[in-house]
Amino acid sequence: MPRLDTLRLSVTDRCNLRCRYCLGPESVPWLPPAEILSFEELVRVARVAVGLGVRKIRITGGEPLVRKGIEELVSLLAPLSGLEDLALTTNGVFLAEKAARLKAAGLKRVTVSLDTLRRDRFEQITGRDALERVWAGLSAAQAAGLMPVKINVVLLRELNQDEVLDFVRLAGERRIEVRFIERMPFPFQAAAHEGCSPLLTQDEVRPVIEREFGPLEPLQPEHPWSGPARLFTAAGNGARVGFISPISQPFCASCGRMRLTPEGRLRACLAAETELDLKGPLRAGASDQELGALFLRALQAKPVQAAARFERLERPMSRIGG
Repeated sequence: MPRLDTLRLSVTDRCNLRCRYCLGPESVPWLPPAEILSFEELVRVARVAVGLGVRKIRITGGEPLVRKGIEELVSLLAPLSGLEDLALTTNGVFLAEKAARLKAAGLKRVTVSLDTLRRDRFEQITGRDALERVWAGLSAAQAAGLMPVKINVVLLRELNQDEVLDFVRLAGERRIEVRFIERMPFPFQAAAHEGCSPLLTQDEVRPVIEREFGPLEPLQPEHPWSGPARLFTAAGNGARVGFISPISQPFCASCGRMRLTPEGRLRACLAAETELDLKGPLRAGASDQELGALFLRALQAKPVQAAARFERLERPMSRIGG
């Protein structure tokens, strides 16, 4: 049976940005509030997962900071016995006003999704003029001690390809870890990517970095459940650089992650539409043992494959949990 060490909890499908490779500019109907799991339900699922060996929980969305009272959820998750890491992925727009409270509630660190350092491009990619707020959020996260702060950069050929070195400079100057992610070719993104150039891969980006900053020296992951990023240190400025390359260098064989969608469905593989309903049993009074058995059923359904088949996805990322 595949291992299970990381649970990604999606707390909402809503988002305040319209990134072209995720939601796109068109209106997306949000799930009714009654369909979204409550904090009590999320904590119960998390407690069962930790009892099965999960050591890391990452809070995701949508945009998790639009969920009212998110600090309360963090405070309920942080004390779970056996949980070693509690992190959150955000677009950073609301991070400045929430960073200190999130840290006080027990959050350990944050990852900020940021695909450009230029204001005009930020608006072009996300549909919003909010780059200054993201900058403020990054600074607030560092000041609050949510370390290490990480930035996820989706590589978009002809949109941010020429900013790779700027991100590595930023990583060295601010002691922020930057991770370059290959864009996943989801079919629901077809309209958003109409006219886009082909995939931009790690093998193209790494030589560009090494010509400017010298060799990228491999780093060992801190934990077996540290995630799919291949980590390096840039010799020239000490920046920590990671690559997440699900297309050109797939990592299915080492994946120990499971996702819980906003409406309470367990998804053992991002790129497979196989899901198992947890909300129904939760609200029908299932015991922890029964919920644990459902986790194991979902885990058994995890595809055994060399590479993810993203072309099979039918739903936008905001409905899955990133």
